[in-house]
Amino acid sequence: MRIHICAVGRLRTGPERALIDDYLTRFDRTGRALGLGPAQMHEVEDKKGGGMNAEAVLLERAIPKASVIVALDERGKLQSSPEFASQLGDWRDSGRGDVAFVIGGADGIAPDLRKRADFKLSFGRMVWPHMLARVMLSEQLYRAASILAGSPYHRV
Repeated sequence: MRIHICAVGRLRTGPERALIDDYLTRFDRTGRALGLGPAQMHEVEDKKGGGMNAEAVLLERAIPKASVIVALDERGKLQSSPEFASQLGDWRDSGRGDVAFVIGGADGIAPDLRKRADFKLSFGRMVWPHMLARVMLSEQLYRAASILAGSPYHRV
């Protein structure tokens, strides 16, 4: 099952990019034997300043057809890491080929795109900058693969 992180904004070289690259590489290595991965980053940028509706159009183009769409949203469902791992495993086991995690821009995800999401995931009631949300998601993807593989990375 392929993973797509569809995010507004371009992340430049720096510590956040290094962390994301590291965690996604780990995810790909761990997940391959489990039928998870590869993980890809799809960055979109609205250069005309059209706001979240214009960003939603660009995000929708980045989401592969027939994907499970997961909106990262502070109003979404809170999950523990094992619950998140189980959710990924369930999607994989039900034959879903792609899961697209959608991260909005400064104003969030447009309501119409948020409504289209199959699942809404929250990293807490606080709002996180999109670059940190990408880091957190990348780490949780690796952690989920590690949990599903029975690795000691996740300790309870």
